[in-house]
Amino acid sequence: MLNNKKLLSAIIAIALGFVVAIIFAMILGINTKGGGIHTYMPQEILVPMFKSFTGIDLSGREMFNPRYIGEFIVAAIPLILTGLSVGFAWKTGLFNIGSEGQLMMGSVAATLCGLYLNLPVGIHAFVCIVAAGIAGFITGFIPGYLKAKFDVHEVVTCIMLNYVCLYLANMIFTIQPGYASQKTPPIKETASLSSDFLASISGGSRLNWSILIVIVALIAYWFIINKTTFGYQLKAIGHNKHAAEYAGMKVKRGVAMSMGISGVFAGLAGAALVLGIFQTGRVLQAFEEYGYNGIAVALVGANSAFGILLAGGLFSILQVSQPLLQAVGIPREIAVIISALIIFFYAIPMLYEKYIDRFQKKRKDKKFLKENKNNVGGDE
Repeated sequence: MLNNKKLLSAIIAIALGFVVAIIFAMILGINTKGGGIHTYMPQEILVPMFKSFTGIDLSGREMFNPRYIGEFIVAAIPLILTGLSVGFAWKTGLFNIGSEGQLMMGSVAATLCGLYLNLPVGIHAFVCIVAAGIAGFITGFIPGYLKAKFDVHEVVTCIMLNYVCLYLANMIFTIQPGYASQKTPPIKETASLSSDFLASISGGSRLNWSILIVIVALIAYWFIINKTTFGYQLKAIGHNKHAAEYAGMKVKRGVAMSMGISGVFAGLAGAALVLGIFQTGRVLQAFEEYGYNGIAVALVGANSAFGILLAGGLFSILQVSQPLLQAVGIPREIAVIISALIIFFYAIPMLYEKYIDRFQKKRKDKKFLKENKNNVGGDE
C-alpha cells in the first residue's frame, strides 16, 4: 500500500495536473470558423474524461455505454504490467528503461507459440504466456547481468537493447509464412484470450481474459516484494548495496535476478497484447511507448502494487479519453499535457521532501544531543 506521504503527493500532483491543464486550455482557447476564439470550460474537458472510464455521459446525449469501460480496462492492462516491470527494478535501485524491448520479445514468443504449437484450449494460451515471460526474463536479465558482472549502467544497455528488440521482432515477424500488411497471420483460436462473453457484457469492446494476467501479476508482485526473503533482500540492496553485501546477501545475483523478473512483467504485457487484444504479431515502425509510459505509472504509483494499479488506471483514462476530447473539438493533446503535468508536479514533492526530511533529522539529532548532554551533566 501507499504510505501517507506518497499518497498525498500523488493526489496533489493529479489535482494540480488537471487544474493547470484546464486553465491553460481556457486561456488559449481555439480558433473557430468565424474567426473568433472559443474558450473551453472545465466541464468540456472533464465530461469526456469521465465518460471514457465510466461509460456515463453527463452531457445527456447518451445515458450509458459499457463499451467505454471495457476499452478503459483494455488500455490499462499493458500500462499496469509495464508499471510493475519498472517498479520491481526500482525496488532494487535499478532503472529498467528496457521494458519496451522486453515487451516486444514477449510478444514475439507469444506469437510464435500461438502460431505453431498445437495444444488444447487453455493449455495453449498458458504455454504462450509462460513463453512470453521467459522471453522477457532473458531480455531483462542481459542488462542485469552486465550491471552485476561488469558494472555497465543498465540504462545504457536497456536503451540499446530496445532497438535491437524492435528490429529483431520485425525481422522475425516478416519472415513468417503468410505475412502481409505489416502483421503475421492470426494466432490459433486455442491460444487466444479473446472472450465473446466479456465482449458482450462490455458493449462489444475488446475486453478479454488477459485481465487475469494482470491480477496474477499484481498478486505476485506484492507477495514477492512484501512476503518473501528474496523480496526483502532486493529492497535491502536497493537501499544500500554495500550494507547488504556486508550482511552476507548476494548482491550481484540479486541485481541480475531483479532485472530478469522485471522483464517477466514486461513480457507478460507483450503476451496480453498478442493473445488478448490484437490476435497477431505486428511489425512496428517505431516504439508504441508502453514501456516508457510504464515509467510514469511506476513513479506515480510509488512502486507499490496497489499504487501501480491506480496509476495505470489514471493514465489509461488519459489515453482513452483523447478521441472523445477530439470528437467535441478539444485537441487530444490536452490529455498528453495533463499526463506530463502530473509527472512534473509529482516530482516536485520528491525534491523538497528530501530537504524536509533532512531538516527534520537535523532537528532530532540536535535535540538528542542536547538531552544527552544534560543527562551527562546531571550525572556528574
